[in-house]
Amino acid sequence: MFGIHAFGIFLATGIILNLTPGQDTFYILGRSISQGRSAGIASVLGISSGGLIHMLTAALGLSAILAASASAFLAVKLLGAAYLAYLGAGMLLTRSSPASIPSDFSSSGFVAVYRQGLLTNVLNPKLALFFLAFMPQFIAGDSPSKSWAFITLGACFVTTGTIWCFCLAWFGSLIGKRLRYSTTSASILKRTAGALFILLGVRLACTK
Repeated sequence: MFGIHAFGIFLATGIILNLTPGQDTFYILGRSISQGRSAGIASVLGISSGGLIHMLTAALGLSAILAASASAFLAVKLLGAAYLAYLGAGMLLTRSSPASIPSDFSSSGFVAVYRQGLLTNVLNPKLALFFLAFMPQFIAGDSPSKSWAFITLGACFVTTGTIWCFCLAWFGSLIGKRLRYSTTSASILKRTAGALFILLGVRLACTK
C-alpha cells in the first residue's frame, strides 16, 4: 500500500525504539510522579502532537522536493541509512547511566503542561532529522504516493509511541522508581535499537 515495504520490520523497530527510554520518557515520568496522572496525560498529548507536526512537515517537504526525482529520493535514503548506522553504533558503544528524571516544574495546569510538552518535541531538531532518516527506508523509490506512505508510517509510529507513553503516565510512580535505580532494561532496549539501526543501514546498502 502506497509503496510501503517491510512493514513488519518497520513496526517492530518502531515499537522497540518507542520503548527505549529517552528525553520524552523521563519528561513524562517526571510530570506523572511529581504532579499526578493528569499532568502526565497532558504531557503525553503535547509530545505526541509535536511528533505529528514533525511527521507531517517531513512528509510534505520530502514529497515536494523528491516527487519528480527518483535519484534524489535514493540519495536521501542512503544518507538516512548512514545516519541510522551512526546512531546505532553510538547506542551500542555508549554505556547507559542511571536515569535522570526531572521533578522541578513551574507549570501545573493541563493546558500549560500540554503546551510545554508540545514545544519540547516541536523544538527538537533531532526528531525532525530522525523522521527524515528513518521513514524513507521503508518507502519504495518508485512509489506514486510517497506523501501518503510517509504519513501512514508516521501515524503508526506516533500511535504506538502514544500508547506506550500513556502507560508511562498511568504507572509513572512504579516505572519511575525502577528506571531511577536500574539501568539493565534500558541498556538492553538501547542496544537492541542500535543493532536494528545498523542492520537497516546494511540492508539498504545491499539492496539492488
